[in-house]
Amino acid sequence: MLAKVALVTGSSRGIGRAIALELATQGLQVVINYAQSAAQAQQVVDLIQAGPGKAVAIQADVADPAQVEQLFSQTLAQWGRLDVLVNNAGITRDGLTIRMKDDDWRKVLDLNLGGVFWCCRQASKIMLKQRAGRIINIASSSGLMGNAGQANYAAAKAGVLGLTKSLARELASRGITVNAVAPGFIATEMTQALNHDAILAMVPLGRLGQPEEVAGLVRYLACDPSAAFITGQVLSMDGGLVM
Repeated sequence: MLAKVALVTGSSRGIGRAIALELATQGLQVVINYAQSAAQAQQVVDLIQAGPGKAVAIQADVADPAQVEQLFSQTLAQWGRLDVLVNNAGITRDGLTIRMKDDDWRKVLDLNLGGVFWCCRQASKIMLKQRAGRIINIASSSGLMGNAGQANYAAAKAGVLGLTKSLARELASRGITVNAVAPGFIATEMTQALNHDAILAMVPLGRLGQPEEVAGLVRYLACDPSAAFITGQVLSMDGGLVM
């Protein structure tokens, strides 16, 4: 039986890195996608291959549909199939709406929402032929509740939720599941500059989440046979921030 293949966008660091490492422990061959961090991406590949796993790093800016097409073509050339897509790549360009630059709006929407759409479109073509597959989109608590200074980010992540539900309906008849995971405040580079005391006051569990915890939920949705009847859902992992 051929080993299953997972593609994780933006997986050279943070949550994406943890997801890639976790999926590798389940025997999946993993494509480590990165836009700029080639050295960090290679480190993830090396960690996976230091064990019994297989991985390859492929550069692509998923905000560019032409590069997305190449990313998926290279994945098929490498391993001939795609069983799991995790759309994790994302950026922030925070600022109050009245001061937000047009470029900051466009760049966040292009990557955080457009990138998810373009990757889902390419993955759908492959998975429909296979009549199987699992797509997990990394959303955010900001997309559920909004966040001052993040109109662009929250709008993109809310869009991911609508895209997830629409695609789940489109692909269900072929046995393909599509779900979203909505992390809250997770201990990554993205949250290092935030006021942690203010964050902890908002989170009922009183701490930041860990990337490995998000990865565990993604692993369940991607690999566990009992997750085969879950589709079109948004699963929050936020310490009770949104309830």
